[in-house]
Order: sequence, then structure tokens, then C-alpha cells
Amino acid sequence: MSSQKITIQSTNNKNILKFVSTEILINGGSYEYNNIDDAKNSPLAQQLFYLPFVKKVFITANFIAIQRFDIVEWSDVQEEVREQIEAYLIAGDIAVTETSSSRKKEPIEVYAEATPNPSTMKFGTNKSLTNTDVEYINIEEASKSSPLAKALFGFSFVKEVFISENYISITKFDIVEWNDIYSEIRSFISSYLQENKIIIKELPKSNSTTNKPKEKVDDIINFEGTSAKIVAILDEYIRPAVASDGGNIAFKSYNEETKIVKVVLQGACSGCPSSTITLKNGIETMLQEMLPNEISQVVAING
Repeated sequence: MSSQKITIQSTNNKNILKFVSTEILINGGSYEYNNIDDAKNSPLAQQLFYLPFVKKVFITANFIAIQRFDIVEWSDVQEEVREQIEAYLIAGDIAVTETSSSRKKEPIEVYAEATPNPSTMKFGTNKSLTNTDVEYINIEEASKSSPLAKALFGFSFVKEVFISENYISITKFDIVEWNDIYSEIRSFISSYLQENKIIIKELPKSNSTTNKPKEKVDDIINFEGTSAKIVAILDEYIRPAVASDGGNIAFKSYNEETKIVKVVLQGACSGCPSSTITLKNGIETMLQEMLPNEISQVVAING
């Protein structure tokens, strides 16, 4: 039996609530349903439409968004809906019956971009890949949850794979140069996505076991105080910048006594020669300026 969990997440629209899953719901893309007849390929959406306050259902890779009519407040019914969705998925029932005809055909574009890390290249795409950033550092880890990452590790020069919303960052071993291999990787990713193969079948659940262990980022937490301010600054000012370079930065912890912030660097940022400079001159400086007297140091636990 599945151990799938559903958590509730608010949105900017008070009528829409997200129900986020710990496991992947569909292989790719997204589905929007306006009524029960519209949801013929989604038993879950049809079930939700039997609730009189459900106006619209949107299902994507790892969450279900529901728009309500004004006849109720979410505070009165959200827990009931969460339990219903969780019970449905734990029972092993599918969210959407996906077929080749039900998936929208779209031209897939994949482009290669150099990053500040000479060992890592970013492969951007116009296709949505995942709603949760995932990093794999060996084929054993990838085999558990991502057929795409596993396939990429089939190339002998691939050292690490980081998959984000619309790009894949690949770190290579030093045995080859990017000029000799990037075209082959780009073509492979393009063909893989064009064939609508599974990208991530479920999110990784455990720490990896290698000679270079990566710290596991804390699960979703409702941060408070200074931690919440740090997360907000990272999300708004820093993460978009590092994502453009094929990397990611995630908040790990904040010690109120020492005022030390710990972050996780992923993708192109992990092991990048310039990451220490970026960390000190960019991230640390910004946090110290925006949160005076609250930050003494920013430490990358796997940079």
C-alpha cells in the first residue's frame, strides 16, 4: 500500500487551494477540468466534482489545485478534501488515465547553455519537467525514481544529474570536454521528451549513499521568524539568478544563537569554483543587508 501523503498549500487566489502530493501523480504535462463531463479521463477529478463546492480541478505532476464556489470557505472543508484525496491515492487509484491521445502534442525544444561551473552544462526546455527540484548523484539513486536520470547515467561521462522545472543540469567527469558531447546529450534529451517517456515516477525518499554524500534538504516546513524571512529572500532574489545558471540554492537551517545560515547548493552550483565567491559576496552580503544583525555567516553544506 502506498505511503503517499497530501499537504495543503494556499495560493494567491483565495478560492483556489493546492493539495500537494509526496509522489508523482502524472507523467508529464497538466490537465484542467471545468465539470464532471470534462473529466472523463480522470476518476479522481470526477470524484471531486461530486463535492457541491468544487468549481474547477487542475491536476499536474505533484499537486491538485481546486477552485471552489463561494458557498463555503476553504477553512471549513479543506481537511475533508485533503483526507479524501489522500485516501483515494493510497488505495492505488490513478489520478488521470493517460494515453498518447490524451496528452497534448507539443514541439519540444532543448537548448544547451554553459554555466559558471565548467563541469556542468544546463539543458533548458520548453516542456515542464517537475514541480520539485531533484538531484541524483549516481545511477542507483536515479533507478529508484527517475527513468530519465537513469538513462542519462547510461552515458559514461555523466557524473551528476539535477532536474528542475524546465531544465536539466548535467555534471560530467573530466574525461571529456563539453564541446565533444553536448550535442549528443541535447539530441538524446529532446528525443526522450518528444516520446513522452516518464521523467520522474516518484520523488526520492532517502539520502544517497556515495563517497560524496549530499545533505538532504528538510521537508516542507512552515518556517517562522528569521527562517521565514531568509526563505523569502532566497526565493525572490537569489534562486531565480542561480537557476538561470543551471543551479539551485535551498535553505537548510538557521541557528538563532550563532546566526549561521546553512544552505544546500545543487546543480551547476554544487562544486562550482566560483560558488564560494558567489556565496560570500552575493548571498551572504544580501542577507546581512536585508536582515541587519540577524546573519553572521552563510555556509554551503555541500558546496
